[in-house]
Amino acid sequence: MDFPSRPLSQLLGSSGPVHAVSYSASPGTYILTGSADRSIRLYNPSTTTAPPPLPEGRLIQTYAAHGYEVLALAVAGDNARFASAGGDRAVFLWDVATAQTTRRFGGASGHGGRVNAVAFGGAGDSLVVSGGLDTTVRVWDTRSGGGSFGGKPVQILTDAKDAVAAVAVSGAEIVAGSVDGCVRSYDVRMGRLVVDVLPASVASLCLARDAKTVLVGALDSKLRLLDRATGACLRTYAHPARRNDELRVQAVLGGKERFVVAGDEMTATTADTTAPTAEAAGRIWAWDLLTGKVVAQLAVPWGGGGDGNEGRRRVVVGRDGKEKERRNVVTCLAWKEGGFGSQFCAGGTSGVVTVFGEG
Repeated sequence: MDFPSRPLSQLLGSSGPVHAVSYSASPGTYILTGSADRSIRLYNPSTTTAPPPLPEGRLIQTYAAHGYEVLALAVAGDNARFASAGGDRAVFLWDVATAQTTRRFGGASGHGGRVNAVAFGGAGDSLVVSGGLDTTVRVWDTRSGGGSFGGKPVQILTDAKDAVAAVAVSGAEIVAGSVDGCVRSYDVRMGRLVVDVLPASVASLCLARDAKTVLVGALDSKLRLLDRATGACLRTYAHPARRNDELRVQAVLGGKERFVVAGDEMTATTADTTAPTAEAAGRIWAWDLLTGKVVAQLAVPWGGGGDGNEGRRRVVVGRDGKEKERRNVVTCLAWKEGGFGSQFCAGGTSGVVTVFGEG
């Protein structure tokens, strides 16, 4: 299998950076995006038109209830619901068809700061697990009552010493990655906690399908594949030209777990890629899971399809009130699981999500 490196389409509409992307559950027909503009958008990335430079995916629905940026998304296995979280200090549970929230987990029993991560768990995806700036992991019952704010969490995990950046769920296990440099694995059924200590803050987690290994992205510019039974580092993925020491840059397993794929805080230049639009383009790296060798380095242009907003997207207003140029950093990724063909999507500070597939 070759790495899917051909740009297929771009998803437009966000007026700010895209912080989260997620495919719908198998066969992965649709893509959800969560943005700094407080909106969630549902797209069909396939298109029959092809305006230059890339075809534009079709916007199907916009979900608007957040009062602050959207930082995390998770789709239920039945594709009828999804969860979102961000600066509101709450977790929103949505009905896909009606575009309405059915639960909001927060309020007095919620997180004390922004929510960085969210995942479904339990039988029939009856639970939602969230991790936040307040250092806690909270477990919510989606079937609970309690009005618009859905009652109290059924469990609160308070072991982290700094913000929780990522969570993942497999069966009765919850895995949480924290800025304190620890990956904590909770066996909720057995009441057991296992801690793996890394030399840098954890930025992302991706569990393998068999849950025996976990890919950990850390703020020392390295990705590590950890054996969850022993805590051993099975493989490290890095490159001298890639940097991740400041931002929450996501890494995922893809291609039936043949590839490790990650964004980059650095932007591409004509010196390290042959892409014609490489100037200030974002970068994506891909490694072979088993050998650790780089198999692809992709440049991700700002995009925009000539909508007239390219200049606006490249400029932000700093705390001093002055305009500053914004780098095109790829921070979020999602791989299509199921369906036909290999495909993934990438978003970040440009506000444009680019979909890649086989060429």
